[in-house]
Amino acid sequence: MSATNEGAVSYKGWSGIKRAFATPSAFTLLVFGFGSGLPFLLIASMTLSTRLRDVGLDLGSIGLISLASFFYLLKFLWAPLIDRFPFPLTAFLGRRRSWLLVSQLLVGASLAALALTRPEMDVTALVCWVLVGSFAGATQDSVVDAYRIEVAPASAQAALAATYTLGYRFGLIVGGAGALYIAEFQGWRPSYLWMAALMLIPVAATLLAREPEARAATVERRIDFLGAFWQPFASYFRNNGVALGLVLLLFVGLFKFPDQVIGVMAGPFYLDSGFSKADIATVSKVYGIWMGIAGAFLGGVAVAAFGVRRMLLVAALGVALSNLAFLLMAWNPGQLWAFYAAISADNLFLGFAGVVLIAFMSALTDRNFTATQFALLVSLANLPGKFAGGVSGYFVEATSYATFFTLSALTVVPTLLLLAWLWGRVRVDDAAGGEAR
Repeated sequence: MSATNEGAVSYKGWSGIKRAFATPSAFTLLVFGFGSGLPFLLIASMTLSTRLRDVGLDLGSIGLISLASFFYLLKFLWAPLIDRFPFPLTAFLGRRRSWLLVSQLLVGASLAALALTRPEMDVTALVCWVLVGSFAGATQDSVVDAYRIEVAPASAQAALAATYTLGYRFGLIVGGAGALYIAEFQGWRPSYLWMAALMLIPVAATLLAREPEARAATVERRIDFLGAFWQPFASYFRNNGVALGLVLLLFVGLFKFPDQVIGVMAGPFYLDSGFSKADIATVSKVYGIWMGIAGAFLGGVAVAAFGVRRMLLVAALGVALSNLAFLLMAWNPGQLWAFYAAISADNLFLGFAGVVLIAFMSALTDRNFTATQFALLVSLANLPGKFAGGVSGYFVEATSYATFFTLSALTVVPTLLLLAWLWGRVRVDDAAGGEAR
């Protein structure tokens, strides 16, 4: 079924999400989501920080090393090349799949290389391969986001965001719980080698997937090399205006800040609370991921039923308030019930917010420049929290985990003020990723 034919189908509500699973692109997006989610924790988040803490690194160093994955925040800088040109060596696959194949292979290679590093002796090699892996992972994410927007009509975006998120969450389970279980019983080297091998699954999906049809405007318009960089940004501000466009970028950048600022410290916090790597895997990366999947589907249904704008408010408040649930762990160290309670709140609202934000950002994207504009929005959605996370270890060491979680929840205030200003200025068509205006 082509994107055009799919456009005549309704994707609203729960029935729409079930229908989305039956579309030809749904399984492809599920596997692509798996490929995007698998390396993230291993390269840029909790699994890596848990590994570093496990071999004896201090919290300050862990926070600084996490900045090596900054390519995930800057992918909009080279996304114009992804929008305009196929990758030369694999151009026969088409503009989207050519970049996907190369980035997925490079992610697998970087994970294999990370398996061979010894961070307890010298972190130099580890940092270098984190840089390579984050560049490849960020490129993969940019192409998958563009592929999702281009392969389906606007009315399907909220539903397909949920199917993509399902795959992404499965990837997080494997890259989080799977890697931690293997590390607990076999060590970190086998753990990372197994993760590298699993990247062959999205590689196979890329080889078998269909290339989405390019927009006529993209095919016919002759854009020189420099134009490939400035035209996506000019289009964004032309569609939204300078003032509104800047406020929208700031809003997206702050939307998930309360959750992201605590991300780097999550793994060390769990260990310092007295839990083993197996406990962390079971609660955080098995049970927690399933809670995230439930939140993602709830978000997809809620967006379809009530619209993006109102769900942005619910999601922002939920993400901030869920941080306070970690106070239960800080006040009850080593208690599994507190661990489950905190993970339930955090993952449910994070999954919900992820789908809401994807639907909102998809509505802001010009389909002539999908990779660049969506990459810009995604980068901004992670940039402030990433840099704050880089120094979060020093803040925790100077105060306490409880103080850290309390103040992180209060960072939602600027987001709510921006949403209030945007409320009457931005409208999003009927919930499923329509045009924002």
